[in-house]
Amino acid sequence: MRNNTMYCAAVLVLAILLGGGSLANAVTEKDVLRAFIKSRAQTRANGPAEPDTWADPISSFSHLPTKCEPPPAGAREADRITALPGQPPRVNFDQYSGYVTVSEEYGRALFYYFVEAPYEASSKPLVLWLNGGPGCSSLGAGAMAELGPFRVNPDGKTLSRNRHAWNNVANVIFLESPAGVGFSYSNTSMPSGDTRTAVDAYMFLLNWLERFPEYKGRDFYIAGESYSGHYVPQLATVIVALRELGLTDVNLKGIFVGNPLLDSSNNAYGSLEFLWNHGVISDEVWYNVTERCNSGGQFEDKACDDSFDAGDIDTYNIYAPVCIQSPDGSLHSSGYLPGYDPCIDSYIDTYLNNPTVQKAMHARTNTEWSECAEGSLNGWTDSPVTMMPTIGWLVDNGLRVWIYSGDMDDECPITATRYAVKDLNLTITKLWRPWYTPDNEVGGYVQQYEGGFTFASVRGAGHMVPSFQPKRSLVLLYSFMKGVLPPRTLSPGFSVWSGV
Repeated sequence: MRNNTMYCAAVLVLAILLGGGSLANAVTEKDVLRAFIKSRAQTRANGPAEPDTWADPISSFSHLPTKCEPPPAGAREADRITALPGQPPRVNFDQYSGYVTVSEEYGRALFYYFVEAPYEASSKPLVLWLNGGPGCSSLGAGAMAELGPFRVNPDGKTLSRNRHAWNNVANVIFLESPAGVGFSYSNTSMPSGDTRTAVDAYMFLLNWLERFPEYKGRDFYIAGESYSGHYVPQLATVIVALRELGLTDVNLKGIFVGNPLLDSSNNAYGSLEFLWNHGVISDEVWYNVTERCNSGGQFEDKACDDSFDAGDIDTYNIYAPVCIQSPDGSLHSSGYLPGYDPCIDSYIDTYLNNPTVQKAMHARTNTEWSECAEGSLNGWTDSPVTMMPTIGWLVDNGLRVWIYSGDMDDECPITATRYAVKDLNLTITKLWRPWYTPDNEVGGYVQQYEGGFTFASVRGAGHMVPSFQPKRSLVLLYSFMKGVLPPRTLSPGFSVWSGV
């Protein structure tokens, strides 16, 4: 972990608006994440230490139920999607969506979208995908802009097929969590936080498996990105703790987390280091960050208070085009990046607020869907400064843990993740080396540690890796589920489609 001197400077400069697109009024996941990091820094500076729910997970979660009532007859069939409005022809997989109640007492229900694999779905594993925020939608971002089977077209009415969707190799659930995000809801106003989010996600899974009993005992993986650097390992911790007590048969094999927020202080410092390494901030600003703060957490002089102009860049990918809004209200990209449209958030918003789409997906009528829940940061009651003790506990308990980073992201940059990984103090078993795609391209770099813990980069990707490098993300996912490192060289006959 970086020292306090570096942290205090990093938090100050991180608070400066770094750009991130020209649609200033659109609240996105990166806006929420940036604000959350800043708010948590202030909370830790001004408030008492929080109790650590995660220090002894077996004691913390042993009270949770391990069985639930069977769903009403026909619940699964009622969730079946006949067809999404505007979907392309010849869709050859089953889709479901609907609500799963996670708290009868408080009226909390989480919305899910589930897509089965087109071929041999009965033999493929189950993956639960969680977006971050905290408080942003896995349906809008994960399913519709990243790894789902469809992408929303610019007309906001039709869909196109994503050739590199993750349901090519797995059956995938997209969960809108916590309650209040997207179509999910709560009838009672209650503070949100990491612990409640993890417990509700566990209750969702328990109930969902009753609705889809053929997936009980299936190889199961949890994946996500961004603030899911908290969500994913925390849900895994609940499951592993109950498994250690012999109280659950959920067959959790591993977790797969991209560009995660793992340590707030590492992230603040690593963000600035990334910008300096990529020529966004000057040597003078970097010198002020690293040299001119005292160790008491206060700024020694005005030199620490330097600001900088990053320009209109997207901090999710500092080399990607941004979305420009013309005076007539039309949207267009500032440049061209194959397969990527920086304006897609607007298309998704239009599509998911279409009453016909909401009816087809069995969402509550007249729901105003948005990418991130309004006020999602208000009252967020618990969030560990660092997730590395939890990650270490999972590794020690035999869980397969892979963390990956798109190397063009400044929100949760690879520099910060490397500092967090170092804090695990694990012995390296396989040294950092390139990995290849079936196209004979370097897909990124990978290193493995004792216990099988794996850290990989994805070359040319930003924060949302499947959006910027869909093929490379699929190769990495396939390797993770097989439990083998991605290819060192292009082997004859290697294909990510093997067994599909």
